[in-house]
Amino acid sequence: MKLKRIFRRPWLLLIGVAIAVVVALNFTGLGSGEDYAETDTSDIHNLVAGDEVRDALLIDKEQRIELTTTDGERLEGYWVEGQGQELAELLQEHQDAADGNLEAYNVEVPQDSAWMSLLFGLIPLIIIIAIFLFIFSQMQGGGSRLMNFGKSKAKLITKDTPKSTFSDVAGANEAIEELHEIKDFLQDPAKFQSIGAKIPKGVLLYGPPGTGKTLLARAVAGEAGVPFYSISGSDFVEMFVGVGASRVRDLFEQAKANAPAIIFVDEIDAVGRHRGAGMGGGHDEREQTLNQMLVEMDGFDVKGGIILIAATNRPDILDPALLRPGRFDRQIVVDRPDLEGRKGILGVHAAGKPMAADVDMDVIARRTPGLTGADLSNVINEAALLTARSDRKQIDMATLEEAIDRVMAGPERKTRAMSEAEKKAIAYHEGGHALVAHALPNADPVHKVTILPRGQALGYTMTLPIEDKFLTTRSEMMDQLAMMLGGRAADELVFHEPNTGAANDIEKASALARKMVTEYGMSERLGARKFGDGNGEPFVGREVAHGRDYSEEIASIIDEEVRRLLESAHDEAWEVLAQYREVLDNLVLELLERETLSKEEVLEIFAPVSKRPTRGSYTGYGKRVPSDRPPVTSPRELSTLGPADVADLTGGNGQSPTVRSAESTESTETQANVDGSEDGEDRA
Repeated sequence: MKLKRIFRRPWLLLIGVAIAVVVALNFTGLGSGEDYAETDTSDIHNLVAGDEVRDALLIDKEQRIELTTTDGERLEGYWVEGQGQELAELLQEHQDAADGNLEAYNVEVPQDSAWMSLLFGLIPLIIIIAIFLFIFSQMQGGGSRLMNFGKSKAKLITKDTPKSTFSDVAGANEAIEELHEIKDFLQDPAKFQSIGAKIPKGVLLYGPPGTGKTLLARAVAGEAGVPFYSISGSDFVEMFVGVGASRVRDLFEQAKANAPAIIFVDEIDAVGRHRGAGMGGGHDEREQTLNQMLVEMDGFDVKGGIILIAATNRPDILDPALLRPGRFDRQIVVDRPDLEGRKGILGVHAAGKPMAADVDMDVIARRTPGLTGADLSNVINEAALLTARSDRKQIDMATLEEAIDRVMAGPERKTRAMSEAEKKAIAYHEGGHALVAHALPNADPVHKVTILPRGQALGYTMTLPIEDKFLTTRSEMMDQLAMMLGGRAADELVFHEPNTGAANDIEKASALARKMVTEYGMSERLGARKFGDGNGEPFVGREVAHGRDYSEEIASIIDEEVRRLLESAHDEAWEVLAQYREVLDNLVLELLERETLSKEEVLEIFAPVSKRPTRGSYTGYGKRVPSDRPPVTSPRELSTLGPADVADLTGGNGQSPTVRSAESTESTETQANVDGSEDGEDRA
């Protein structure tokens, strides 16, 4: 493997050869003195002075002398600066003597060879080139070479690669049905061409993260059995202008050479973002890359069998030219699965895992509204991890319930130490949510109440819908608001002052009330009119250019209507809690003792509670049909009364001590809502 890596980088091989040559030549030049015995410089001087030397060689560059004595002994020695001239004169004197034994001596001044000079001159240049190539390679992702700078980085998935099929995908039946047509065209294009049908050139899959868009594209490739080129949108964009366009051309050329084939571009919004939509202008490289992609999609040969599948989470920011017919002809929504879809996804991920007899996937599917396929996969995997951690052999229902809580709310914080006063405050807060939800006719049934800290929440109340809903009425929204503010109303009713535990409740209730007024047309004063852009402009430059489409007077009315809705919901929550204060106290006692109550235990405590009547006409800002129950003083009227009056009205025993909640970040468990947001489980 190391040799393969070296040959993939020829500049490394070149440097290695150069170093080897230098070392070899260097050692070759030192080989002449290997058979000479080294002796002291003084001995050399005495031998020369005593006329015991037959021949000698002075090597000036190395300051070394090699000599052969009259006895045939071969010796070598070294001199220091200044001694070389003295030795040369002494040798010359003995050679000139008529009766001397010195036959000959020589002085050698070694010269570097032309090859060595050339080599040492090239080494710095080679090092500079190697450094440049290394930096260039790092800028291109670590493995690209100079000639592959503009080549596509797409990964080719062939028939030998483990493939996915439509049987591996659940919860996206509509998308699978649309993609079946793509598979049929790739397998038998003549069937469509014989009647003049044109297959879509591009298919755009869009939806929330984790819904299986990439898995669907791989399933198409696995079903069709054709080459599948997979690349991310960010792989096209580089720091050099024109590189992305070059890679787009190379990608489509490869696909055409292997047609029929599928090109899959994940996160296409990285390169297909709306052009010229920023305050500082567009990004030249990204826009050139997008332009080249538009040209390539227009240049498709209808009979070529090339289909582009792209995926994104943000179709609203894509350039309109990319979405027009002729490019992405078909746009498929891959949304969060419904109840039946969640059952199918759970079945796919639970296959092959040992499940206990008490596991009911229908209940698990009902407990996970709004979760994507990736979330459900995580739930099953988390349950398997918990089972293995406790050395059990089967995954039971309790473990799956715990896995859902961990995925939605985080792990349980068993080390969080809270005072009894804080526990009591959290219990009343969550009890307020649960009691209001149970008493209102349009609220979802309570599934679980707990005061155990989990994730960032100090406690939470979980409600589950009986069935998936795709439309929400005004009455249902008003009940949602009342349920959200039930915790705040309980804090005021019991402790006579609010705490920080309702921060997230107020945030979510305010957002819902504002949408009711500005987006859903549920305000009598403003009527069925939309105010502002509810989704927000994703591009700063275009947002600055757009002015507000309503006046300051209307803005003031919107604020008044939002406050009216919140106050109406708050008053209704107060009335429910005041009417059933004894039931609320019983629920809190059970929570303080058990910490967590299931659906059946909650229903048993709430047995004396009657459902409130349904709302009357559309007028009255959500007021219900009058009933024969006695009126209850509202919190605003309560503020004018004394503690004794408050105790008489609420059934309490006077002023309760102030309770602080140091950490009271509220959160909400995932639940499908009318606007696609996630709302449902409230935590103190």
